[in-house]
Amino acid sequence: MRSAGSKSWVIVLLSLLCLGASCDSGRKDAVDTTPTEPAGATSAPAVTSLPQVDVTQLTDAEREVWVSLINQQLSPCGEPVSVGRCVAERTACTRCVPAARYLARLVADGAERIEIEELYRARFGGSATANVDIADAPVRGAAMASVTIVEFSDFQCPFCGRAHPLLSEVLRELSGRVKLVFKHYPLSGHVRAMPAARAAEAARLQGKFWEMHDLLFEHQDALEDADLERYAQQLQLDMTRFRADMASAEVQRRIESDRAQGGTVGVEATPTIIINGRKLEEHPRNLAAYVREELEM
Repeated sequence: MRSAGSKSWVIVLLSLLCLGASCDSGRKDAVDTTPTEPAGATSAPAVTSLPQVDVTQLTDAEREVWVSLINQQLSPCGEPVSVGRCVAERTACTRCVPAARYLARLVADGAERIEIEELYRARFGGSATANVDIADAPVRGAAMASVTIVEFSDFQCPFCGRAHPLLSEVLRELSGRVKLVFKHYPLSGHVRAMPAARAAEAARLQGKFWEMHDLLFEHQDALEDADLERYAQQLQLDMTRFRADMASAEVQRRIESDRAQGGTVGVEATPTIIINGRKLEEHPRNLAAYVREELEM
């Protein structure tokens, strides 16, 4: 999956939904798999097994790669020890066991070694957080959930449409533990994205944002003005107010504010999904597994 100025959605969603791409804003060498401690770590024998991590699904060759990785990647808590040593020594870092399981999952999924290292750094590195202001954004799910998913999205983007049921499924499966926050990021190349965003915001002012959100994604091939009016009527909105809000400067300001915020956190394509402050760099089919791992931390 590519977007201007990036090599793949190892910035946004890697190879989205067979998906293979995202809506663009317009803007391997062989690796030694010998287990080694990371640079700066205390010298110690390599860790070769962790009872807390089930690796029975891995082949012998995959297990060798996993062993190398847990001895090479640093603890996600910033300690000068490897992930494997962090787990084996039962340090206070509660993120080490999930990190070791994460590496096992990536290996089992068939990811290349260099890709796994990039994904690990993106998820557990010290400086890759994206701080998004969600104070005035639409929220679906448990208000006090321990996992917050922020989606920067475009109603006309087909890949956003394909991500929609995956996000909905996670909310259903993990009800009470996860919340979804929606942020507008209509792309200039999608001429009906902005009108659709305005329709969603106008519906929001009558307490029907998520109902309109669902209709827009379920009918991405019908986003003309007459279609938007039909959806508003279907939701039994006050049509006079809906039309006025659709044309209002305040609704436009809300959308532009979301889009500007997306620019500050590095959004270049849609959908961009941020989970607890980290951009999801994996294929969206792994969303549920990623969130479950997040709940363990």
